[in-house]
Amino acid sequence: MPTIELIECPRDAMQGWKKWIPTATKVNYLNTLLKVGFHTLDCGSFVSPKAIPQMADTAEVISKLKIENTATKVLTIIANTRGAEQAVAFDQIAYVGFPFSISHTFQKRNANQTIEDALKQASAIQNLCIKYNKELVVYISMAFGNPYGDVYNEQFVLEWIEKIATLNIKIISLADTVGLAHSQQIKRLLSILIPAYPTIQFGVHLHANAQGWHEKLDAAYNAGCKRFDGALKGIGGCPMANDVLVGNMNTEWIIDYLQEKNISLNIDKSFLRQAIIEADKVFI
Repeated sequence: MPTIELIECPRDAMQGWKKWIPTATKVNYLNTLLKVGFHTLDCGSFVSPKAIPQMADTAEVISKLKIENTATKVLTIIANTRGAEQAVAFDQIAYVGFPFSISHTFQKRNANQTIEDALKQASAIQNLCIKYNKELVVYISMAFGNPYGDVYNEQFVLEWIEKIATLNIKIISLADTVGLAHSQQIKRLLSILIPAYPTIQFGVHLHANAQGWHEKLDAAYNAGCKRFDGALKGIGGCPMANDVLVGNMNTEWIIDYLQEKNISLNIDKSFLRQAIIEADKVFI
């Protein structure tokens, strides 16, 4: 059976939450998630606290994670080289995630830079990651369309991914930032990309509600995708993308789907149940 990597993204759930989540509450929740058995935990971001106030305490949170007895790897998001310089200084962090938007409007809105500038940033960040023994994960934001009327078509996506691939990036995740993706589109893009770049692992960061989530997962899985992002309870979305947050793909849905496929995820069900209970204390 294929090895599936399940990425839990509490950072994505927390970042747009209006009520401040105390640092101690974040740390307790994340340390519970580290016991569940996820491949990776996306747990914070080194970005402007003015832009994302909820992530202002990421450095303190990371310093208090208990990673000694877990196989789960820690990932943090950055928006530029300054954030990358902060992230690579932490031994706890294995992966640095860089959102690379192929929507001109969103790239400007999210990081105050053009797509061309973002490509230069990606190159500099990759060099930092190599120097400090971190793995760079590039998220292709707005990979399935955008709500701004910016140029979008399949060839446009493929051209920018080709440029990213020249940086020797090993992990690229297609992000459905505002929930526009449809199943045929997901399957087609992955069916082109996965065989075209055998040295790159392609994942999906899908946003979905109760309608259509199964078809999206099914499309990605059947196209050969082995890396899936989710967030417990399906909370979250990008606060920089739209006024209405489209929920993240619910991790419980992903687990149930993969179990139907007889995929072993090495998930500890008791800690998963505990994490779901803890989530109710975080998102109140």
